[in-house]
Amino acid sequence: MDKILSEYRRPLGGFEVVDFQSGETVDALRQQVDLDVPVNLHWTWSYDSEIDELRNLYEKGKAGQWNAQTDLDWTIPFDSGDWMVNPEASMMAQVCQMMGKDEATQKAAAFDELGYNLSQLLHGEQAALQLCGQLTNVCTEIDQKFYAASQVIDEARHIEVFAKFLSEKVGTIYPIGGGLKTLLEILLKAEGMQKKVLGMQTLFEGMAVGIMDMMRQESRNELLSTMLVRVAQDESRHAAFGVLNMRRIVKDASRETMEEMEDWAFGILETLNADQQLEMLRTIGPKYDIDPEAVVAMTTTLPNFAELNSPIYMHTVVPNLRNLGLITDRTEEQWRRVGMIHEAH
Repeated sequence: MDKILSEYRRPLGGFEVVDFQSGETVDALRQQVDLDVPVNLHWTWSYDSEIDELRNLYEKGKAGQWNAQTDLDWTIPFDSGDWMVNPEASMMAQVCQMMGKDEATQKAAAFDELGYNLSQLLHGEQAALQLCGQLTNVCTEIDQKFYAASQVIDEARHIEVFAKFLSEKVGTIYPIGGGLKTLLEILLKAEGMQKKVLGMQTLFEGMAVGIMDMMRQESRNELLSTMLVRVAQDESRHAAFGVLNMRRIVKDASRETMEEMEDWAFGILETLNADQQLEMLRTIGPKYDIDPEAVVAMTTTLPNFAELNSPIYMHTVVPNLRNLGLITDRTEEQWRRVGMIHEAH
């Protein structure tokens, strides 16, 4: 199977990265805002609940609704002059420290890094909003349609809360990365329910759960922590929806279909992993005289690279894929080779 974004891949420090070296290339990707996607629609004439676990998840979703405007204390300050996250959790702060820059610069760099990463989550939420709208059409059972519809309002709220936080507290919404936009559009253009559920609900929602949980653990700001807890609670339901549907899919899948899904899941996440924060470093690194390539070359050659790199995958996605039979002996070594699986986690 050809690697995704193969034309932008190259070796760097012994690791194969996806690198949009030209800013013009990424700008052109961002300007492509109209996407031609297949719209399948499936009617169902059974309006009674037939899948208890999905109807229960739908009920939990209704009970778990919250208001982004009123359920968070927006008066809590969020200041680039303070540590908003633990210093050890920020790549930018650690690099600035190694370069001998003062603590104020380290704090500012960590603040910018957090703003960039939250911006990518924001853009991902917009993709999830649009994909869940597709799922309400393509799902075959009424319980699936109900839950997908409830997730649409969840995603709208996540866009609202992240956009408000970035605009009012961070002061900047960074543009979407070229690699992330490409991967999200692959999911949006995927035909049928199988790959949409696997791609967005299982892979990307699972990744979101892991990323937000680790951000929350490292947060030093009450507003940031509360926001992440609220959003992650929703995301956990979304990932559960993916797993519950995938269990039904893999139960009747042929060996050929299972291997196709296994390879596709690895290809999506391996491409995400191949960025290694290079786009973030190219965006905000120059402000701090940081050489993006030198940082990536250094981090990917560390003896404990896999231990440092794997937690966001090992948190939710890898266990779920293993349980679904979508990481097997046939592919596990590939995950280990690029530092996405490590026994310590």
